[in-house]
Amino acid sequence: MTRSEQLADQLDWYWRTNLRPRLDGLTDAEYFWEPVRDCWSIRPRGTSAAPMSEGSGEWTMDSAPPDLVPSPAPVTTIAWRLAHIVVDCLGYRVGWYFGGQDFDSGTFAYAGTADEALKQFDEMYGRWNAGVRALSDADLENPPAVGPEPYPLENRVLHVNRELIHHGAEISLLRDLYLRQDGAVPHRV
Repeated sequence: MTRSEQLADQLDWYWRTNLRPRLDGLTDAEYFWEPVRDCWSIRPRGTSAAPMSEGSGEWTMDSAPPDLVPSPAPVTTIAWRLAHIVVDCLGYRVGWYFGGQDFDSGTFAYAGTADEALKQFDEMYGRWNAGVRALSDADLENPPAVGPEPYPLENRVLHVNRELIHHGAEISLLRDLYLRQDGAVPHRV
């Protein structure tokens, strides 16, 4: 097995056994659920209260320039987290490293339904996984020719793997919390 296959298999095992099955049956209500006030999400154009909105379609992503992100950072919805993975974690890098279309959060058409978001997620993950599998050892050892990340490509692949595992766990937790909203008062110690 090549190094690129090992890197792709690391994430693909998580994708097939943990993350993607956890997203089966995702409803629009879960997708947009805001567990606390002032969440960032994907919203119909013109309805965001965030410092800025990104996107070119009917739906935009709540956002802010780095110097205007509230502290602590807002809690984000499943919709926001899926969009973040599709565009920021995968989309940009597929374009930079594997010659795919250029992605831009300002011109991306964000998904207004859970089904549409999962289609975007599946497509972008498939493109990422295929691109990683096609890398040679020499590709992995050198910084990519394009993009702002001047580290060996193997480092970048591992970073994306961590990002998907991290955000996938957050999405899974949000689904668990959504499904267990029972009005119970938590036990305090």
